[in-house]
Amino acid sequence: MLKLINHPLVNHKLSQIRRKETGTKDFRQHVSEIAGLMAYEITRDLPMREVIIDTPLSSCSTSELAKEIVLVPVLRAGLGMVEGITSLITTARVGHIGLYRDHETLEPMEYYAKFPAGLSEAVVMVLDPMLATGGSASAAIAAVKKRGASTIRLVCIVGVPEGVARVEKDHPDVDIYLAALDSHLNEKGYIVPGLGDAGDRLFGTR
Repeated sequence: MLKLINHPLVNHKLSQIRRKETGTKDFRQHVSEIAGLMAYEITRDLPMREVIIDTPLSSCSTSELAKEIVLVPVLRAGLGMVEGITSLITTARVGHIGLYRDHETLEPMEYYAKFPAGLSEAVVMVLDPMLATGGSASAAIAAVKKRGASTIRLVCIVGVPEGVARVEKDHPDVDIYLAALDSHLNEKGYIVPGLGDAGDRLFGTR
């Protein structure tokens, strides 16, 4: 299910990363901050458990997270979202997955994958700033499912209907979180209006 996050601060920072004149430093900072702000909504329904703790004055009943959080950025652009979320969820563990597109089949191929143990018991968040065709996102989700993950959330900043439809078709059990749903993909597969190549803008490459 698609869940759009509409918040004034998210929208303001999204405007900054859309601007073509925004440089690498500011782009990186805003992407991280958007991810952190999105984390509030992404984690709104996380399972909790009751615990008894001792305060300096007495014992009390309270609650804490019942499951571990695992972040899985899709290399390389997904790395730009990790710090913003771990600054709020400091106990989150981080896996990584790298994908490339096969020149003949045009399908995403896994070239690197390393995950923490216990994915089956964790809430796994797959991170990628852009949800374009949906091929890489779908492959990344399939990869964590293969390793046992069952509670999965796809977290992107900007997406298009084509990508959303692909993920919903391939993984109807995965919620998709976006800060913006843009118009369409152009003939080169870029999101319009989008924000350009997120990886290049994050790391100052071309």
